[in-house]
Amino acid sequence: MNILKKILVFGFGLLAIPLARADVFKCVDEDGHVTYTNAKPSPKAKCTTLSRDQRVSTVPGRAASTPSPASFPKVDGDTQKARDNDRRKILEQELAAEQKSLEQAKKELAEQEAIRTGDERNYQRVLDRLQPYKDRVALHERNIEALKKEIGNLR
Repeated sequence: MNILKKILVFGFGLLAIPLARADVFKCVDEDGHVTYTNAKPSPKAKCTTLSRDQRVSTVPGRAASTPSPASFPKVDGDTQKARDNDRRKILEQELAAEQKSLEQAKKELAEQEAIRTGDERNYQRVLDRLQPYKDRVALHERNIEALKKEIGNLR
């Protein structure tokens, strides 16, 4: 009897697979921007239903580059290099400060792990007490990773 139930559930599962597919629409607005959606498009949008066999890319398209207006302020190369160097110095200072803070947070965590109070017979209490210190270490590690990535993105 148990096998019969499994076969029935499997059979109904196979029947439901074709029902799970949704229509995908390609909509073009007045500006020529193309949007792909599986939501029911509005009647005023120019939308067409795509073939179920056609692959749809989920990568967003690039925005059309528009030229800067003539009144837009321009910066010469030397000024931009000086700004980039200043930015690099600031990021490196922040990175050094974060690394120092990480070392301090790790030191505090190690000190707290060495302490064992009498009311912590239950190990969960120890974990609860240590969690803020672990969170602080994780925060500084994430900050360091983000700063290194930002420095790596500089020209």
